[in-house]
Amino acid sequence: MSQEIHTPITAEEIGHEFEGHAPTANVSDYAPEDWITLIVFWLMAGCVFLQFFTRYVLNDSYAWTEEIAINCLIGVVFLGAVMCVRTSRHIQVDVFYHYMPAGLARVLATFVDIIRIGFFAYGCYLMWRYVDIVADEEMVTIALPRNIVFYSVLVAFVLMLIRAVIVFIANMRRGYSVLERPEEFQTVEG
Repeated sequence: MSQEIHTPITAEEIGHEFEGHAPTANVSDYAPEDWITLIVFWLMAGCVFLQFFTRYVLNDSYAWTEEIAINCLIGVVFLGAVMCVRTSRHIQVDVFYHYMPAGLARVLATFVDIIRIGFFAYGCYLMWRYVDIVADEEMVTIALPRNIVFYSVLVAFVLMLIRAVIVFIANMRRGYSVLERPEEFQTVEG
């Protein structure tokens, strides 16, 4: 076991570490669902702020802000899940792949991709049925159809299915997935 070496550093030296140039943003790394999620997130944040402001500053809260914020949170969660599928960032256990033969790891990773696609396809089917069942419901505080929220979840499941198929095809072409070689999918910052 090696011993860590801690080199003393002055406050001035720490301050000079921040003098470098900031890395440039590459917006081509973002997909449409990322931007939509960002918009829905800020809409949710605006509703939460308005709820806080009207409740604690004006002492007369708007009831609709809570319902809209909750519905926006649902959108952020499911659209965020689309982003995770696209970038292979969902929770996964890859330690087993380090201890098994490469051929078995490839077969198992392919099986996981197929199960993922099946799961999202079934999720699409279930949401389609659910939207049909609750199509006539309205929101509690605003005269808007509740199915707006459910359609957004359905769209998110469809996008997850499409992204899962794209990831599967990319994994097949590449010959490995994030489960087999997680180090290949690490991004290097600045």
